[in-house]
Amino acid sequence: MKNLLLFSLLILATRAYGQSMTSLNVSESEEYKDDVPSFNVIAIYTSEGGDTVVARNAKKDFLIDIFDSKLDKTFSKVIESNKREHAVGDLFVNNQLKLFTVDAPHKDLRMLYCHTLDLDTKAYTKTLIFETEVEKKQNLFGSRKNHKTSFALSPDGTYFAIATDNIRKNKNSYTIRVYDSETEKLIYQKVYQEDKERNFEHNDLHIDNDATVYSLGKMFFNGTYDKKLNGDANYQFVLNEITKEKNTTLAIDLEQDHVQSLSISQNNGQLHLMGFYSELNVNRIKGGCDFLIDTSNFKVQSKISTVLPKQVYEDLYGYRTADRKDKKKKELRNFYADYTLTDSAGGTFLIAEEFYITQTYVTNGVAGGGTWQITYHYDDILILKFDPSGELAWGRSIFKRDGNPSYNAFLKDDQLHIILNSGKNLTEKSDGRTKVSQGWFESSSLYDIEYTLAGEVSYNKIQDNRGNEFYLPFYGTYELNKFIMMSAGRKKKTFMVLE
Repeated sequence: MKNLLLFSLLILATRAYGQSMTSLNVSESEEYKDDVPSFNVIAIYTSEGGDTVVARNAKKDFLIDIFDSKLDKTFSKVIESNKREHAVGDLFVNNQLKLFTVDAPHKDLRMLYCHTLDLDTKAYTKTLIFETEVEKKQNLFGSRKNHKTSFALSPDGTYFAIATDNIRKNKNSYTIRVYDSETEKLIYQKVYQEDKERNFEHNDLHIDNDATVYSLGKMFFNGTYDKKLNGDANYQFVLNEITKEKNTTLAIDLEQDHVQSLSISQNNGQLHLMGFYSELNVNRIKGGCDFLIDTSNFKVQSKISTVLPKQVYEDLYGYRTADRKDKKKKELRNFYADYTLTDSAGGTFLIAEEFYITQTYVTNGVAGGGTWQITYHYDDILILKFDPSGELAWGRSIFKRDGNPSYNAFLKDDQLHIILNSGKNLTEKSDGRTKVSQGWFESSSLYDIEYTLAGEVSYNKIQDNRGNEFYLPFYGTYELNKFIMMSAGRKKKTFMVLE
């Protein structure tokens, strides 16, 4: 019996994945104490001079802290707020943080403010960007499930654009407002996609250096269902080109495909609309798609669709099951795009995470009594790498299980890094998969999952978390070849820097 137990332990030991330490340089800041406790991070940015600004949401206020290149705190600003005001977006331009908040002083009045903090002078201003009336106590940004909004900054930082839902009961429409980034003065305002019958669902926003705005989204033919009764898509994607003088609409032909959402990516002077497509429904993925837009003639120049490579299935299901999944081109489900990253050669990474919700009924011991317990699942990660022409270069995935949003992604020297917390020892299963998760009684570690230009992967440990600070990659930021993330302490905090 003892020999059998020893043999089993040896087998388990051989399956513990041989992890190396990260090739990134790791450093930590000195510990500092928060005057107002909060770990609800809204935004983190690093200036060209090496200063880092962190905006957070406290119970009653907004907090903005500035740290120098050594991550020592040099300035703090507490912005008094009220229970009606909440943050809706942020931008960073010319060493200034612009934090946008919405206040609702009356049931049908919404006021959008811009809180600007200059990292060089420490000067703070609060500007009323605009105010507008809404119907029936609606929110200004995204009153309904399918209505969203975006903030966008031009590449040279001269302009920023805001897309808002006009929120009218008997009419669907959006408004684009374009502002001068330095003065925060309105340049022009344009209403678009105004229709009494059809609904428009905003996906993404882009503004160029000439203050031309591109608003991308779905236009539904009837209602807001994704499918018609016969199974065809009940929508088409439309790209709106908006200037001060006019609005031009371009319909994107999906043919027989279903696409949940598209993201705008600009590289090498070209505009790409990228996403995942399915032959079944919008919640599934058969492969990646890329629409190249000719902005001079405003038309679709080309469309490329590529099925998921076999390696994606091997990473998720193991080599035994991957053959069958790949042969049938089994579609993945419940993946939502998180990151669109562009390398120095014009290649693009599209990164998505599996997200879904389950409910379990838990009895309370009383006859017929109990409550529904909701569980959030942040599971597998899908990575697709497109070359500059829009062809799929390679695809990988991470077999992951988590109950919280936990990862971040960035490119350093054109190599992709996925930063996340997982179990202390990653395990290589007998079918070749590496499972990234934490067991019930297992301590955790911080990992750097690194991909080469060819898509080869290495699982690199940054630190064991036991006895060390626990860091939050999800709230981190990558600027000036440095990834900075904050620890999870309530009052005492530190930063970790990967470079």
